[in-house]
Amino acid sequence: MTMARTLTKQAATGSLIGLALGDALGFPTEFNDVPSILAKCGPWREMTLPRPAIVTDDTQMTLAVARAVRTALARGVLAPLRLTRPLREEFVDWYHSPENNRAPGRTCLVACRKLDSALPWQEASQVGSKGCGANMRVAPIGLVPGLSQEQRAGAAQLQAALTHGHPTALAASDLTARAVYLLSQGAEPLGLVGQLRSYAYDNRTRYHATWLGDLWTYAGDATPQQFIRRGWDECLRALETLASALGTANPESDPCLLTGEGWIAEEALTSALLCFLLFPDEPVTALRRAACTAGDSDSIACLTGAFAGAHLGAGAWPKEWAERIEYRSELLTLGALWDA
Repeated sequence: MTMARTLTKQAATGSLIGLALGDALGFPTEFNDVPSILAKCGPWREMTLPRPAIVTDDTQMTLAVARAVRTALARGVLAPLRLTRPLREEFVDWYHSPENNRAPGRTCLVACRKLDSALPWQEASQVGSKGCGANMRVAPIGLVPGLSQEQRAGAAQLQAALTHGHPTALAASDLTARAVYLLSQGAEPLGLVGQLRSYAYDNRTRYHATWLGDLWTYAGDATPQQFIRRGWDECLRALETLASALGTANPESDPCLLTGEGWIAEEALTSALLCFLLFPDEPVTALRRAACTAGDSDSIACLTGAFAGAHLGAGAWPKEWAERIEYRSELLTLGALWDA
């Protein structure tokens, strides 16, 4: 991809709109097996965006992360303390919102209730949870321009850690943001899994203490390096499974049969990547494949949309779909801010 195309494709707008579209497409199919989805929706390649195009907590919390990052950057360089306060405030606001009625995950609810107190955030974090709530919302971290690799990694892990403190949740969130970033910068899909595996190997024992503080001490590991290595090693195994799946996958079969149902963070990442990489230049088909899965369909599809939109830009999505997605105005505002 040429530099000119990278600069003009509006990757942030495409990624945020794609995430919301996948979320809305997968919302009605979550908790259903594939035969039930086909009976309800017809052939998967013909699935249509629901009317109205309502999203879930996946998009709501993505917007919370995006607003927190915007607030932090308005105050200066992105740094741990500068990001933690608005993240915490946004998550608590979401917790109390009357719009928080879209089947949110238990981990997010428990952690956000504790965040709404004087506790250190590390005590609110659910260190035993690596649910996909950790990385369904991390895409904005990969879209913000001008961050160093350390800032992007630290911020991705921090936003996960406020609710999901398991090391695999942190590593999977870091990898998800990395994938969005690479695709937004013009990385070719063919080499993406290899780049993510190299990144995971390079970071296996890197604990971002300035961002995470003493989180590791709540998990029972002997050292911070041992704590974070557990997460990276689980993600590396998941990426190996994905690499094998790409060689054998039948696009007509449920991707979750190969890479897992996506209820946990590393599987949400790899199942979404599988859907995207099966159809790297057919974004709507990728979304439909992700939404027609036996697993956590809305989270898999929202991440698929984030990857496809980062890769192809705002033009990836049908105008008629993009114009009626819930929260469209805020998604466009944030996308335009970071595309500028």
